[in-house]
This record gives sequence, C-alpha cells and structure tokens, in this order.
Amino acid sequence: MSENSLTGFDQTPNAFPWRSLQILYLANNKLQGALPIPAPSIVYYSVSKNMLTGDISQMICELSSLSYLDFSYNNLSGFLPHCLGDLRNLSVLNLQYNNFHGSIPQIFMEGCKLRMIKLSQNHFEGPLPRSLANCTTLEFLDIGNNHIIDFFPSWLGILPKLRVLILQSNGLYGFIGKPEIISRFPKLQVIDVSNNNISGKFPSEYFQIWKSMQSFDEGHLMYMQAYSQMQKIPSSGWIMPSYAYSMTLTNKGIKTEYSRIQDFFVAIDLSGNKFEGEIPKILGNLKALHMLNLSNNILTGFIPSSLAALTNLESLDLSQNMLVGEIPPQLVELTFLAFLNVSHNNLTRPIPQGKQFLTFQNSSFDGNVELCGSPLSKRCANSKDPPTPPSNFEANQGSKFPFEFGWKVVAMGYGFGFIVGVFVGQIIITRKSSWIIVFCNWPSSRKGEVEETSKINLVG
Repeated sequence: MSENSLTGFDQTPNAFPWRSLQILYLANNKLQGALPIPAPSIVYYSVSKNMLTGDISQMICELSSLSYLDFSYNNLSGFLPHCLGDLRNLSVLNLQYNNFHGSIPQIFMEGCKLRMIKLSQNHFEGPLPRSLANCTTLEFLDIGNNHIIDFFPSWLGILPKLRVLILQSNGLYGFIGKPEIISRFPKLQVIDVSNNNISGKFPSEYFQIWKSMQSFDEGHLMYMQAYSQMQKIPSSGWIMPSYAYSMTLTNKGIKTEYSRIQDFFVAIDLSGNKFEGEIPKILGNLKALHMLNLSNNILTGFIPSSLAALTNLESLDLSQNMLVGEIPPQLVELTFLAFLNVSHNNLTRPIPQGKQFLTFQNSSFDGNVELCGSPLSKRCANSKDPPTPPSNFEANQGSKFPFEFGWKVVAMGYGFGFIVGVFVGQIIITRKSSWIIVFCNWPSSRKGEVEETSKINLVG
C-alpha cells in the first residue's frame, strides 16, 4: 500500500487483523500518530517516509520473525529500546532521519545477523557500541550526522564483510594509526569519515591492505543489497526478500544521494579533518577508485604523479590544503575525470593542457597565485609565441643549407662578378684604343683585308 495518501488506521484493537501477514509495505504515505505494530508473523515491515511520531514501543520486540525493519524518514523520537537485541533474525535496521537521542545501546549480541545498519541523521551521542563487533555478517554501516564522540573505530576492521562505512559529521578524533593485523577491513569499498576531528598522517598502511579498492569486476553489474532467508508466502510459494542499500555522499562538490549502489563503486572521503603530511604515493595502487576527496585538511608536499594510475577516477578534490609544486601533467591521462578541484593551495607552474583538463573551469584552480595558463587569465612568464612558419626558400634549402648561408653566397657571387667585369672591361677598352690607332696608320689594302675578316668572324 505504498505511494498513496493514507493518513492512519481504524482505531480498533486490531489495526492489522491478518495473523499470518509477513510483508507490510506502507512507505511514502502520510501516516501520522504513533507507530503501528503488526502481527508477530511479520518478516518485512516498512513505514518509511511518513509523519509518524513518538517513540518505538516495546511491543516491537515481540516480532521475533522480523528480518527487515525500516522506520526511516519520520519524526520518531526517544531512546532505542534495549530489547531490539532480542530480534535475532533481524537483517536490516534502518532508522535514519528521525529524532532519536541518547547513546546507541549495546543491542548487537553474539550471533547478530544484521547486514545493514543505518542510524544516520539523528541525535545519538556518546561512543559507538563495541557490541557492533559481534555483527560478523555486517556489510553496511551508516551512523553519520550524529553526535558520536569516540576514537576512530579501527576495531571495526575485524568485520570480514564490511563494504560501506559512513561516519561523516560526528566528533571522531585521534589518529587512525596502523592496522594491528593485515586483514583489517578486507572488503571495504566505501569509507566516509568526513567532517570529524581525526588528525595525524594518512593511513598509508591501510591503503596497502584494502584489496577491494585495488581491483574490480566491471562485468559484475549488480547492486549492493541484503538478502534475507527464504520465506514461504501462502499465495506465492517461497520468496527471498531483498533490500537495496542506499547512501548519501558529497561527490563532484555536490551532496549526492545514491538510491542504489553499484557493486563495483569505490570511494574515499577523508575531507574536513586534520590530516597532515604528504599524500602517500601508495594511493596510486587503489585502481578501482571512482571518487577521492582529501579536501580541507593540512596536507603539504607535492601532488603525487602516481594518482595518474587511478584510471577509473571520476572525481578528485584536493582543495583547501597546503600543497605545493606543479599539477602533475600525467593527470591529463585520467580520461574519466569529470571533476577536479585543487583550489586554495600553493601550487605553481603551468596548468596541464589537453583532454579532460580542457573541460575544467577557473574555480578548479582558484587561490593558487603562482598557477598560470588556461583556463586562468594569467599567462605563464616563460610562455613563447608559436614559431614563424619557414619561407618557401628556406624550406627548399633543406637542413644542410640554411637561409642565412644561401643569401651570403649570392651576395659574394655578385660582388666578385662586378670586380672581374670592371677589370676585364678596362683591358678591352685599352686594347681597343691601341688597335684603332694602329689600324688607322695601316695601308688601304690591309684595311680591306681586316674588314673582310671581321665580317666573317661576326657572321661566324
């Protein structure tokens, strides 16, 4: 009965008279008042995105067959009942976007079958319950946007199937440190601890052992979801209910809601903390990364060129740090990179050109006074005008006879020819004058012979 305009229930002792009901889906309505409690046979119960108020009744703990419990996006309040730990078949617990407060109780007993826990966007406080370590089948944990005050929970690394860890916008503090054993967080694909108070150097040792971030299978086009045990429905036979995981991350500078998460999606968001030191080169080994956000920290040193190995990277945010040096030109080869932000650092030298870098705006590079080149209006000091195309004469000379050598030879030839011409002309004039004088003094008979000979020579 989801996606309607239902506002409530008939106020009778049995709002749900169906004693064998196993699936009740009332999401996206306008239900008001207290949380209704269905029959104990219920397996899948969702009243998300309504306007329910009040606390969770202790009667909910009588639903011993309950596997999926989704009360998200309501106005429920109060403390979580400790008896939730008695729901030993519970696989999905989604209480996000409510007004619950107090500490999260130690409700996760040994033998816990939970695969997804979402308690984000509430008012929980205090430390994380250490009983979470009992949930060895847990794949998805989101306790973001609360008031949790605790050290970074490295002890959660013993969970062998944990794939998504979201602890953003809390009061986590201290150092992440080094893993005690090499099998910490063996399946982790998404980690978001943004906007906390974690300090110290980057956890390079963790980057070495996060194997699920180092390779992926693109052919496995599935979504992350929880499956429950098969249930027998009288009218339909046996079915296996599923529940798709969802999350909200800041990707490409925008808060993005993922209603479904692809199986191969990999992301790291460590922004808004107090991490210091250099970005470790080992990050280049996490070749399955789609999103990397290290902004708003105290990072120093250079941007490692090893990031060019992250060939699946779509979003890279290194803004609001103290990074120096150039933007590695190798990053031009990140052809999937749709978002880049290196603003407000101390970067220098020309911005790499070509491919995806042609699509980035000025805002990607703001606050780096020594950066130059497109798309910034500041030209680089050592930039040169493009060379003038060679003339036809120079092109015809070839590499062996450059243009300068050619015109010098021509000039020398003209000069030498002029001198020789003047000298020879002078000799001819002098000899001709003498020949005329002699010729005039010759006898008439001899003049006639010479004239005939001259005519013959001229004709010849």
